[in-house]
Amino acid sequence: MRIPPSYPMALLAALITLAPICILMVLASDSSSYFDSHNLAILGNTLALMGLTVLGSILIGVPLAFISAYVHLPFKKAWLVLFAAPLAIPSYIGAFTLYAAFGPGGEINNLLGFETPPMYGLSGAAIVMTLYTFPFVMMTTRSSLLSLDASMVNAARTLGMSMTQSVFNVILPRVVNGIAAGSLLVALYTLSDFGTPAMMRLDTFTRVIYVEYNAFALGRAAMLSLQLMVIVGFLLLIESQIKTATERHGRPLILFPNKLQLGAIFTLFAPVLLLAIGLPLAIFFIWLARDGVSNFDFTIAWHSTYASALAAMVAVIVAVPVAHAALSGKAGRIMERVTYFGFGIPGIVMGTALVYGGLQLPFLYQTLGLLIIAYMLRFLPLAVGSIRTSTEHLDPSLVKSARVLGASPREAFTRITLPLTMRGIVAGGALVFLESMRELEATLLLGPTGFETLSTYLWRVYEAGYFGRAAIPGLLLVVISACGLAIMMSGEKRNQFEH
Repeated sequence: MRIPPSYPMALLAALITLAPICILMVLASDSSSYFDSHNLAILGNTLALMGLTVLGSILIGVPLAFISAYVHLPFKKAWLVLFAAPLAIPSYIGAFTLYAAFGPGGEINNLLGFETPPMYGLSGAAIVMTLYTFPFVMMTTRSSLLSLDASMVNAARTLGMSMTQSVFNVILPRVVNGIAAGSLLVALYTLSDFGTPAMMRLDTFTRVIYVEYNAFALGRAAMLSLQLMVIVGFLLLIESQIKTATERHGRPLILFPNKLQLGAIFTLFAPVLLLAIGLPLAIFFIWLARDGVSNFDFTIAWHSTYASALAAMVAVIVAVPVAHAALSGKAGRIMERVTYFGFGIPGIVMGTALVYGGLQLPFLYQTLGLLIIAYMLRFLPLAVGSIRTSTEHLDPSLVKSARVLGASPREAFTRITLPLTMRGIVAGGALVFLESMRELEATLLLGPTGFETLSTYLWRVYEAGYFGRAAIPGLLLVVISACGLAIMMSGEKRNQFEH
């Protein structure tokens, strides 16, 4: 049996992806503390934050999904972009600005003269995480809603049900899987986030792992990392079992609200959008007007760009054979699924594992190369998914014709497959680049000495209390993240058009 040429590289990528987990197991074996009362407190905080964030995201995301899918709004596309816009702001930026805005001596107190409750602890972290994760629930639920046929709702209305009863008895039971899929994405994001609980002073697994790492307790940090990975693995298992229901498409439901109902919608959700988008941007512009740009070293922006570009190139080079292996047979699909472990490993956990790996390989320790490896392992699935999708739409007869005309497999790949899948390759590389620019946790642990990026610079000024210096890097990261959101949404529109 002939082995596809993409298999060796795909197998190597899968093995490298599993290496951090193996390293953590070796490190944790040296830890004397497996589970104690402090661990229970950390577990309680982590699960409480996850539960409150999921609940808040459902309470905001599901109504917004219903509104964006069914309600006839003026400038509907603009509203959809606005509802999804919190995804364009990293949650740690939201945590930074909301922490600085609220409480005695906060920016709101200084500008408007009245005190607001401080934003920290479990409640503050849950509010911040909800503001920046509800679009996950909104997007997955909206996708499920758009697949429903309005005839069942119309039949229910004909039989005497009110619109509210129809929503709860006919529509929501058919989109439960979509809500669950979004909720699991929210839960995974909450578990892996470091910046928000750290800035909100809440001891979750990610924050305590970072504290233990700084205390040179690598064994303890590894043990906590493995405990966090157990929770992440359990959620990934649940996620793999969720299949969104498919129904025959029919006429979509369209609701025409009156002016009073439109006003109620705006009144209900305007505070959410103002807190998630308006307030952080306003705070950054206030700091920019107050401190100017002279305090910012634009070399930091170049560091972020340079490292992220290298990570994107490496990820694309590795992703091409992995994506082609996934389309070549069952073994290739298994190797592809293994590479997705990297995306499920929180950045702080990945960093902890690779720090130890770097200590065993001194030529890699505290080098840009090790940071690039971390970025590649974390975001490889983004490139693989984009390349595989574009390859799936390729007409196989083109490659077969080239082979019949005498082209070797390599020639057929370089002259036909590669050019025709270039759009997916570029899109995948762009997503890896943008996510690497935003990455905080792994960069904090693995960045070379003196190598500051936009995300780590934000963390340093937060720790030092020089909040005004965060304006330039914060705004740059928001713009970069907005570009990533635009790429994802354009990809969604293109897929809808193709299907």
